[in-house]
Amino acid sequence: MIYVTFTNLTKKNTILIMIGVMVSILLASLDSTIVTTAMPKIISSLQGFDYYTWPMIAYLLCITISMPLFGKLADMYGFKPVYIFGIVVFFVGSALCGISQNMMQLIFFRGFQGIGGAILISNSLAIIGVLFAPAERAKYVGIASSAGALASIVGPSLGGFITDNFSWRWVFYVNVPIAIIALIIIILVLPSHKAEERKKVDYFGAVALIIALVPMLLAFTWAGKDYAWNSVQIVGMLIFSVVMLIVFAVIEMKVEDPIIPMTLFKNSVFNFSAIEMFLISAVMMGAAIFIPLFVQEVTGSSASKSGAILTPMMLSLIVGAMVSGVLVSKTNKYKLQAIIGFVIAVIGSVLLLNLKVDTSNSQIIIDMIVLGFGIGIVMPIFSVTAQSAFPESQIGVVTSATQFFKSLGQTIASSVLGTIMSTAVTNGLKDLDTTGLPASITSVLKNPNALSGGGDSIKNLAAKLPKEMLPRFMKLIDDIKGILSNSIHDVFIICVVMSILALVIVLFMKEIPLSNTKNSAE
Repeated sequence: MIYVTFTNLTKKNTILIMIGVMVSILLASLDSTIVTTAMPKIISSLQGFDYYTWPMIAYLLCITISMPLFGKLADMYGFKPVYIFGIVVFFVGSALCGISQNMMQLIFFRGFQGIGGAILISNSLAIIGVLFAPAERAKYVGIASSAGALASIVGPSLGGFITDNFSWRWVFYVNVPIAIIALIIIILVLPSHKAEERKKVDYFGAVALIIALVPMLLAFTWAGKDYAWNSVQIVGMLIFSVVMLIVFAVIEMKVEDPIIPMTLFKNSVFNFSAIEMFLISAVMMGAAIFIPLFVQEVTGSSASKSGAILTPMMLSLIVGAMVSGVLVSKTNKYKLQAIIGFVIAVIGSVLLLNLKVDTSNSQIIIDMIVLGFGIGIVMPIFSVTAQSAFPESQIGVVTSATQFFKSLGQTIASSVLGTIMSTAVTNGLKDLDTTGLPASITSVLKNPNALSGGGDSIKNLAAKLPKEMLPRFMKLIDDIKGILSNSIHDVFIICVVMSILALVIVLFMKEIPLSNTKNSAE
């Protein structure tokens, strides 16, 4: 096979490649934003309130596990064949999600879809890393993020509109035409990248990583709800995960070509970047998942309105990312911008603690704008700093490694925060005083699935009661909304803690100069 290096590209070809990359980012980003506002209706349709975060966990877990592996495969075999494979997997996974008949099917198919998402995300950023010099990358990451911006802006509202007017299944089917466009562009314009000498793929490391992460996520999901935190099951799974992480590290140190080289962790810039990507992505995930649930099930708004409320956050996030990218490119520095971004993110997280049953939609929008702008300022910085600390030959593995920690933060946050909410709701419903109501009504009110609407939900029970019971019943509905509101409040407390921790950590981060030429780290 004849390979064409990216260094020989004309300006026209570079622009065409960027367009292809942006369409692919649009594909992956749209799937995340469009699904968040549909999730309350999905769990209502498939009766899976206890599994509210699991479709997201499955998607993110497979992204987290697959990203380092496919980043390395791209370094070895070139970006193009791996990229095409990712689009096809994403295409098929989206179609399968749309035809899911129960929560278990949806969770499984979302995981399959996540493998394609991992390839699209890691390779898009890696291609930018190869195309541009370190000091320029922040600007072009910002430009590429405009595709994510479009998805972030239209995704929540589009997801709400589709869910209210058609079916939640179409939030997955909408990926199909976009995937076809992305596939055509990538096949036509992306040249074959010059690959490294082909070595053995670190399959043992990948398996060890899977075996380490799955029990950890199950433990975080079941702890406090299905099993006590100090139970043999939870403690045993966490200990097993730690042991397997150690095994994974040993494997990575011994294999010829590891998917996550342990040598990366000798670089303090990479370590700080990885930790910060983990924390800020966890905060972002907390807001993106639980604000739509709050708006639809606590304030009683439609899916379309919850999408309209989430959209300003996404818009401010993109504005923050573009502003940050331009400033880094002009100053060749990033630490001050990171500190400012984290301060704003902390303020935004604290504002979310004020959300209550009677909070107006306008106040929610203001809070989300503040949080989104802070996250947006920070998000592009740490991909650029990590890439700049290593030679171009390692761009693929470094990029996939930093994105691994971003996905890991989102995955663990989805698991832990979902458990916190679900446990609080379950405990609150147990204490709900339903004395005097028929047993059939009480059983529905104390079922967490009642919070998701649809079928025999709390919204449809009033017609079954005598008129004299209606005032008490409506009071119970308000109490149940309060239970859900309080459980989401507990989630946002954790988001505040993570934001503050990220701010403290960045104060100690070393700032390295960003060069205006390529291969500066070599």
